[in-house]
Amino acid sequence: MNSITQAALNGFSQSRESREEGDMLVRLRDRLTDLGVNAELRDNNSALMVHKPEPGMPVWVFVGYGGAYYSWQNAERRHPTSDPAGAANVLAEYIAR
Repeated sequence: MNSITQAALNGFSQSRESREEGDMLVRLRDRLTDLGVNAELRDNNSALMVHKPEPGMPVWVFVGYGGAYYSWQNAERRHPTSDPAGAANVLAEYIAR
């Protein structure tokens, strides 16, 4: 395979991964919205900004660990992406503190 074809295929797989991670963040945002939490997608669906109910810095949520976890607080906190409803509950409790 020539280098141009390989570069195109690499770009395609990264785009697919990005779309899948973006879809995971959309599902989490929807669950947070159902709980009354203000959350918005940012940067081409590569991050979710979750606003605290009180004034303060928002919490940034990313998909990490190969798509296995939602992570926040410098990846010190995480929850499996297979459970967006559970992640939304954990995040809602986290920002309420």
